[in-house]
Amino acid sequence: MSVRADRNKSLWLPRVVVGTIVLGWGGAAMLQSQPPDKPAEAPKSSYDQIAPALVGQQSFADMMAKDKADKPAVMERQKKLLDERYDLTPHERDVKMTRGKAVLMGPTCRLPEGMTWDKLAEMSPDEIKDKGLFPKGFLPLPHPKHDAGGMLFPQFEIKLLNRLERFDVDYDIPEAFLPEFPPAMFLTTRPDLGDVSQGKVLAQDNYFEILNGILNAKDLEGVRLLVSQFPQQQFNATADRKTEKADGMRGVTCFDCHVNGHTSKATHLVGDIRPQSHRRRINTPSLRGVNIQRLFGSQRALKSIEDFTEFEQRAAYFDGDQVSAAAKGINPLERGSQVHFMSEFQDLLAFPPAPGLGIDGKLNPRKFKDDSPEMRGQKLFFGKAQCATCHPAPYYTDNSMHDLQAERFFKTQTINGLVATAQGPIKTFPLRGIKESPPYLHDGRLLTLEDAVEFFNIILETKLTAEEKKDLVAFLLQL
Repeated sequence: MSVRADRNKSLWLPRVVVGTIVLGWGGAAMLQSQPPDKPAEAPKSSYDQIAPALVGQQSFADMMAKDKADKPAVMERQKKLLDERYDLTPHERDVKMTRGKAVLMGPTCRLPEGMTWDKLAEMSPDEIKDKGLFPKGFLPLPHPKHDAGGMLFPQFEIKLLNRLERFDVDYDIPEAFLPEFPPAMFLTTRPDLGDVSQGKVLAQDNYFEILNGILNAKDLEGVRLLVSQFPQQQFNATADRKTEKADGMRGVTCFDCHVNGHTSKATHLVGDIRPQSHRRRINTPSLRGVNIQRLFGSQRALKSIEDFTEFEQRAAYFDGDQVSAAAKGINPLERGSQVHFMSEFQDLLAFPPAPGLGIDGKLNPRKFKDDSPEMRGQKLFFGKAQCATCHPAPYYTDNSMHDLQAERFFKTQTINGLVATAQGPIKTFPLRGIKESPPYLHDGRLLTLEDAVEFFNIILETKLTAEEKKDLVAFLLQL
């Protein structure tokens, strides 16, 4: 008899049932609450995400067939949600990202019927909540397949790296609203070189030719590790994976999500929250400028990039589930060399140039008139709009965490499997280079800078005028 076929028997000691008494471990007795043929339902557990396929209760072929059959309905439901929330017609502006992609204009968020942004901003949080008027696009955004979650990559990245394709779900946010791909890469040590990526996606087969002569040997080894595949919860060689082919599937790389040290806005669910319905979507943030950051992880507040690099491999890659990680091939990196080398290179990743800023991180007065939209926007940023409370110059982060208490404006509700409720404190992300990192907020619910300005105008109750909001965006585009 195989171990798998007799798994349940092999895991437990024999039991002798006598009336309503069960004799089990060491002969200890306990009252049985119901007949033996009707076992009590197991309570929900922190281990409920361990897939049945991993423990032999479902074949990979059966799981894949079911996931493929379910996929059209899953994506149609998410498309309906996005269409209900946003006007997804892309409106380009003259401002470009480093490699030429247009920065889109908004707001895209749809308002309740008969409502305007000015009317909404005049209402109190209680009034908005009681009347159900908080824009749906400002509510937490669920993962396209929230009950499963897991790393999910944009289609433009999958076209280049087909090993990242899942058979059960596709990415949801349209490409026009995402960062340019591949993104530029800047180094704090060689600002004279500008973008050092050569227009390529850094990978194992090209990282050396791109960066040799620019980095020292230790940092090159760090890059090699950052572009090496390691097993991950959905991308691995076991029968519990979401990729169709096992051949060559060794996992994902750090730079699959943080492409060229920036981001493709690959998404997943925060690993440390249970149950599944309360886990939050997190879109991959940029690694640009991590050398000036002192907090890592959206809510964990890890204190160094070394801590975060190690945490990613030991915990985040496997949704905080060390049980299935052991079966899938967890990769505990050696702290003194491997983690150190990876972290040292990450600390060399620079923000993109901002020619409009002076050495203090604020607008250079020689380049902007006092009455220009940018200067007026800067005054608002450091004044009425209250942005600088959390985002002070020169890097526009306070390296702290803040609770926006957005739940003041809406009632707890379930959205495509996500329970939208109080979310607690979130770290302050830097705003330098913000125009190259759409969509915004930790889960990507704000598709454009205009959406972000309207969101915070309501959340902070600042009552900005339409002209003031335009000026504020003009300033943000200079960061």
